[in-house]
Amino acid sequence: MRLANDANCFALSEATDGAAAGAAVVFGVIIGTGTGGGLVVNGRIVAGANAVAGEWGHNPMPAPEDDERPGPPCYCGRSGCIETFLSGPALARDYIALGGDDMSAADIAARGAAGFGRGDDRARACLDRYERRFARAIASIINVVDPHVIVLGGGLSNITGLYDRVPALWGPYVFSDRVDTRLVRAKHGDASGVRGAAWLWPAP
Repeated sequence: MRLANDANCFALSEATDGAAAGAAVVFGVIIGTGTGGGLVVNGRIVAGANAVAGEWGHNPMPAPEDDERPGPPCYCGRSGCIETFLSGPALARDYIALGGDDMSAADIAARGAAGFGRGDDRARACLDRYERRFARAIASIINVVDPHVIVLGGGLSNITGLYDRVPALWGPYVFSDRVDTRLVRAKHGDASGVRGAAWLWPAP
């Protein structure tokens, strides 16, 4: 019997034959109702000494801005965790804080996609804040793990603007004069976690 959490299985699936196939170091991110993560190196899940490798969502938001301190309370007992800024419920709360209505993260993304002056300006401003926060959070992973590929899954991975905007924003927070890490969408979608569980048993 072999066990691994959903984020680890997701990362393994995408590193094996998904969007990050062939990459030596892969960090998988699930952004939905929470923010999970998994790390795969040379085709193997890295669980860590405390079995918490990849749990980036319960670190503090890097380089917090004035209005991000101390940050929203998190169910883990602390405040200002990355998850409290980047999960789907967090995006919805941020939209309300900017004066918008109570709606889903998917609806906010759709309304903000048109851009300023062509759609919902509050939603566009909310997405801009989300992208900047995501860039800072992901930069901290690049600084520690330096993955070749970061793969996104979960409901918020469908925000198409993330794949261009976040890499354009993370440079100032990465301790390097160049960033070759690729940010990509999962190839296998919602099935990736289940597929990764199957990959826990290597092919004969």
